[in-house]
Amino acid sequence: MPTPAAVPTLVTVPCFSGAPWTADQLAPLRAHSVRTLRLPEGVADIDSYADTLAAEVADLTDYVLIGDSFGAVISLALAIRQPPGLRGLVLSGGFAADPLPRGKAIASRASRYAVGPLYRQLTLRIHAHQLASRHDAGAEVPHRPADYRRLFIEHTPRASYAARVRSVIGFDVRDRLGAVRVPTLLITPADDRLIGARAARELRDGLPNAVEAVLPDTGHMFRFTHPRLYGETILAFLDGPQGR
Repeated sequence: MPTPAAVPTLVTVPCFSGAPWTADQLAPLRAHSVRTLRLPEGVADIDSYADTLAAEVADLTDYVLIGDSFGAVISLALAIRQPPGLRGLVLSGGFAADPLPRGKAIASRASRYAVGPLYRQLTLRIHAHQLASRHDAGAEVPHRPADYRRLFIEHTPRASYAARVRSVIGFDVRDRLGAVRVPTLLITPADDRLIGARAARELRDGLPNAVEAVLPDTGHMFRFTHPRLYGETILAFLDGPQGR
């Protein structure tokens, strides 16, 4: 008799806040073995994040990386190395090259000097508004910019925020996307004010085995605002011919 195909472990890699998947975000994936991570603190280099992720999955022989936003960038950086055991890739709201316009990049660099109340009241308010979408208020789980700001206050020390900003400035792996040979799902929000459509297009055009799902009426934070739709989209890919 043929040996049953191994069921891969789903490894979730979180967004810029560093906050791991919550129970409601994991609920659609409950039929699978899931390993959910949080980001290490104070790391200012994408390759170092990828090193940490490699250590987290070193014991797995079959796994799929599910990276959300900044976590998608980390997952992509590891996938380019073609690690053993990687069977698939799910990237949402990620990018292959630093997407920040020059003005935003300068402002982001300055965030390292925003301490105490300035970090909480200015830096995080600006960032929260960049994350927000016109679709958030009517979402599965309605969110306001204040909710995103609270997420960062609770999970993201100022030093880690500044280090993560530094890690993406100048990041560019567009010429190495062809090294990613595993089936890849790109989940793109309909309204992404933070990253933009160009980043999704570069990933779609550069990854040789990628398919894209654009989720209607969603913004950049759709893991938080649309956890059921987000999870079901991942499951449809895993259960489909490209995800097998």
